[in-house]
Amino acid sequence: MNSTESLAPVRHFAMRFSSTPRGARLARRMCGERLDAWGIPFGSEAHDVLTLVAAELCANAVRHGHIAGRDFHFLLSADPATGTVRIEVSDTRGERLPQIRTSASDDGGRGLLLVEALADRWGCTPRVGGPGKTVWAECVVPGGNR
Repeated sequence: MNSTESLAPVRHFAMRFSSTPRGARLARRMCGERLDAWGIPFGSEAHDVLTLVAAELCANAVRHGHIAGRDFHFLLSADPATGTVRIEVSDTRGERLPQIRTSASDDGGRGLLLVEALADRWGCTPRVGGPGKTVWAECVVPGGNR
């Protein structure tokens, strides 16, 4: 290891939320609080981008991945060594994969345009440990995070 490598551990925050608009709002707020605690302060561009991406992924899980009685799972992780923050939102609807819609006549679907524009990488994978899918996004935070 050279002197520029970080010894800081990867940070994780995970929680299940009700698959409701209220659950999506709570996930967004808790994401914002956690980012601030991890050194990505409220009001910074990185904080705003990350909370917007989280909000869009959570809203999509509620709107398109909802099954009555099933929660969605939110995972936020930050790797100080690479400055990468990863957001994962898992729901139980594996047959409804995310699609970017650009037509003005489409109802919804534009949130993923924001995710694509703001995140450095994003995608969808089968959910590990259960039915459904996980939609994820990664953003590299300039200057890393503490």
